[in-house]
Amino acid sequence: MKVLDLRCAQDHRFEGWFSSEDDAQSQIASDLVQCPVCGDHAVSRLPSAPRLNLSGATQVQRGQAKAGQAAQAPAALEALQAAYMKAVRQVMAQTEDVGDRFAEEARRMHYDEAPERGIRGSASPEEVQALAEEGIETIPLVVPDALKQTAH
Repeated sequence: MKVLDLRCAQDHRFEGWFSSEDDAQSQIASDLVQCPVCGDHAVSRLPSAPRLNLSGATQVQRGQAKAGQAAQAPAALEALQAAYMKAVRQVMAQTEDVGDRFAEEARRMHYDEAPERGIRGSASPEEVQALAEEGIETIPLVVPDALKQTAH
């Protein structure tokens, strides 16, 4: 099993597990691999970190410090992505999916025609603008395709 570091066009980084290098390239080329954060199929493999042979202790120490700083950035990004995914899962678990009726349900709750509750769904930019003009606040939430489907 090969574990490869991957990245989507929005620079979300994640791992992919494949039976071989050929399998990985085939799945990526066939758009079978998607970003778990945003669902983007424009996925590319990240290169492995090269091993640097530097002469002299001072250069090695500087190289180690730079490598440590570089390692912190992806780790921080991964932690942020994990926190986002956790928050999205929590929102999905605690809200009702009203689908395309989002604007209608938001209005009904705002005007006390329906019980107030947490809802989620889809609305066009025009519907979101109209809701804002009526004093109804909304928050856009990108839900990755992987979270929209039932786990098997």
